[in-house]
Amino acid sequence: MRPLADLVGPGPTAPATVAGLDVAYAESGDRLAAAVTVLDARTLAVVDRAVGVGRPAFPYVPGLFAFRELPALLDALEKLTVRPELLVCDGHGLAHPRRFGLACHLGVVTGLPAIGVGKTPLVGEWDPPAARRGAWSPLRDGGEVIGRVLRTRDGVKPVFVSVGHRMSLDNACARVLALTPKYRLPETTRTADRLCREALAAAC
Repeated sequence: MRPLADLVGPGPTAPATVAGLDVAYAESGDRLAAAVTVLDARTLAVVDRAVGVGRPAFPYVPGLFAFRELPALLDALEKLTVRPELLVCDGHGLAHPRRFGLACHLGVVTGLPAIGVGKTPLVGEWDPPAARRGAWSPLRDGGEVIGRVLRTRDGVKPVFVSVGHRMSLDNACARVLALTPKYRLPETTRTADRLCREALAAAC
């Protein structure tokens, strides 16, 4: 599937709707809740949401989380009544040891533009970006630029942005900054994280 990922884009520069996707696991590890929240890209208000609760579809293997989480996330996406124009994953796209993270999987399978926004890196080296919001430095692995280390708040730890499907890296970073008016993480990630945790608590 990796050759099917469009890592050039350019992707939508003014999407009307943007979806956040996240997964929460029970402490036992044998149950998960996948959540998708769709936000109005202008107001950042949640306009649709859906969850998929079930069991991991694949054993735990570092770097292969997409295989565990993809079925439940696709189930949640199918329940939406509002089709998002961009997927923002709590995870990685190209910035992955196999160069095909969750954002790439979701983008290729759904056909939707997708980006990954990770809290911590899976792979690569970088220099710290300047302290101001919007500053960035390249995330490199083996001489290849696989993403950007992006500062979304002044003086706050950066996030790790990479292309998943049908997006350029410039556009991906611009969308992330548009989704972070107050906090370090995009509102898409924050709302999806809250929803999947609530769904997991209700199911357990």
